[in-house]
Amino acid sequence: MQLLLDTADVIVLKDLVATGLVDGVTTNPTLIAKSGRPMLEVIAEICDLVEGPVSAEVAATESQAMLAEGRKLASAASNVVVKVPLTREGLIAVRQFSAEGIQTNVTLCFSAPQALLAAKAGANYISPFVGRLDDHGAVGMDLISEIRAIYDNYDFDTEILAASIRNGSHVTQAAIAGADCATIPPDVFASLFKHPLTEKGLDQFLADWAKTGQSIL
Repeated sequence: MQLLLDTADVIVLKDLVATGLVDGVTTNPTLIAKSGRPMLEVIAEICDLVEGPVSAEVAATESQAMLAEGRKLASAASNVVVKVPLTREGLIAVRQFSAEGIQTNVTLCFSAPQALLAAKAGANYISPFVGRLDDHGAVGMDLISEIRAIYDNYDFDTEILAASIRNGSHVTQAAIAGADCATIPPDVFASLFKHPLTEKGLDQFLADWAKTGQSIL
């Protein structure tokens, strides 16, 4: 499963890209606003840092305006994926983007029928928001499983990008459910490296090694 970072903070991104484990990035208007910087400038800088897909979201709500914005965003770098909301107007735009060879990530997906429509429109990625579904009393990961079954039934190429990830357990569950990718906040990404037993074991190993007085080099 590919791991993407959900951030527009270039400083944080540089640090985590150094692990070699970041496959791409997703952004949204909220993250761009928090950066306090011009959108195209931020997207171009992120695209220089990662080789994988970088989602940049349109702000328009009408299909023709989405197309104009999406083409502008796609011109920033070859790995830009235009992020479009899962609305009727959004899917009309996705179908045209697909015809033009512009990659798309359809976001704010909360149901399997929505995901089916996105795949039929030619979306490259679908972003089910599992955490927000959990917040409203549903089981967000059930949606990942439903979409996986539907896409496998009909051999859709659209990749399932689990979004609204809140913790490491969500990452595990998304992988088990068959998500192709997950986009996660930087703090959750950092937490994936950690387990108290790993830290305890390492402390013991280092203490025992120190007692030998040896050096490998």
